[in-house]
Amino acid sequence: MPIYEYTCGSCGREFETLVRGSSPAPECPACHGTELRKKLSTFAALSGAASGNTDLPAACGSCGHPGGPGACQFSGMNS
Repeated sequence: MPIYEYTCGSCGREFETLVRGSSPAPECPACHGTELRKKLSTFAALSGAASGNTDLPAACGSCGHPGGPGACQFSGMNS
């Protein structure tokens, strides 16, 4: 169940709401308008190579830790 951010085209209010697949179309909590524009969330705008942030380390090959190789307890451990 994603949370979407909207801007109301009628009154200009910005808000966020939880949207379920079977939910009716959202409306503005201030004016009850339905002329809404979905905003690009910060998470979507800043994730991955689309933001030009390509200098991040690759995930650890042992456990997938996002800090990269050597960031977890599992790297280099051979029992």
